[in-house]
Amino acid sequence: MFKKTLAAVLAALMVLCVLASCTATDTNKNAMTEDLLPRPELSKFAVADDFKIGVICLHDENSTYDLNFINAVNSVKKTLGLKDEQVVIKTGIPESEECTTTAEDLVSQKCKIIFADSFGHEQYLIPVAKAHPEVEFCHATGTKAHTEKLANYHNAFASIYEGRYLAGIAAGLKLNEMITEGKIKAEEAVIGYVGAFTYAEVVSGLTSFFLGARSVCPSATMKVRFTGSWYDQAKEQEAANALINQDKCVLISQHADSLGAPNACEEKKVPNVSYNGSTYEAGPNTFIISSAINWAPYFHYIIKQVSEGKAIDTDWNGTISTGSVVLSGLNSNVAAKGTKEAIDKAIAEFKAGTLHVFDTSKFTVKGVKLDTYLADVDDLGDFKPETEVIKDGYFHESEYRSAPYFDINIDGIEYKNTEM
Repeated sequence: MFKKTLAAVLAALMVLCVLASCTATDTNKNAMTEDLLPRPELSKFAVADDFKIGVICLHDENSTYDLNFINAVNSVKKTLGLKDEQVVIKTGIPESEECTTTAEDLVSQKCKIIFADSFGHEQYLIPVAKAHPEVEFCHATGTKAHTEKLANYHNAFASIYEGRYLAGIAAGLKLNEMITEGKIKAEEAVIGYVGAFTYAEVVSGLTSFFLGARSVCPSATMKVRFTGSWYDQAKEQEAANALINQDKCVLISQHADSLGAPNACEEKKVPNVSYNGSTYEAGPNTFIISSAINWAPYFHYIIKQVSEGKAIDTDWNGTISTGSVVLSGLNSNVAAKGTKEAIDKAIAEFKAGTLHVFDTSKFTVKGVKLDTYLADVDDLGDFKPETEVIKDGYFHESEYRSAPYFDINIDGIEYKNTEM
């Protein structure tokens, strides 16, 4: 009995350690890690005592994605000195009518702003926005604000494709190191990628990551496996293992929200680049770096606009300059030599406007360079592209709406499964 009890206690402690590592990554840095794009300090301003914001999250703190939003709104809460009752966070709200019910409940609690964090929340949030024009509704990753034209409904995202490109540079340099050390041949520089869905948001992210890697490792290729879920640790770990064992991938990244892929990498001793926050604690021997959207500047912005009686942008797109794109935890024990310098150089080029992720001279589609492309920016449900998005030699991502619309399968990337 004592052994069973001790085992149970140890197991519980392990779970708590993993959860603590997820929570701590946004505020703590290990001695051997460095944030190359740190989260900026935000200014303080006066907020009325009757102000209240409601935040609807798809999952809870165990999801790296939702944790990122929770940490962001709590950091702004601390900066502005808001009371506990002024920030209402609802977790575990599915992309269903429950989102509508939750939004209505937040209206009844006198929230001035209601924010939802998942793509599928949008269709359930809009009817509530229409019914309550006195409340501001803000939605991350959504596509319909610019076509719905509601004064109180807004979409937001960030140029995370730039952050993914930078993380890709770290991955490409690691591949180069493995080639130089004789661990792999140049043609074996195969990246594995665990994706949630085949949505443009995921395709944009994985493509920008790949282009960053290939900018320094020209022989790099990528294989992608989708899970059909934003958060499913078992499926994500299974996909990562399949990429490693079956597809012979030697480095793994992901756009999925659990520790499934990082755990698989640590077990298999395969380098990993994570998303939404450092997973150093879960994979100290394999974690290289992480890219993420820092949502604190957006929460700060919308609260300030409402407090000052000003309008919120219909489509808001955060950038490196606004502190909305971050790179956390470059692990010097795993990253290749020169990674920091290469990333710093690319950051300077992004800020100067001389580097464009989707430069059409840097990729082909079925062997052909793209000179024109119509994207389905309006997303009216008819799946008909209507907006020309290539000009000046590059694909203009997130300029015609905040949410990504890059949905092109470029050469060098192989999709192993697309059926969900």
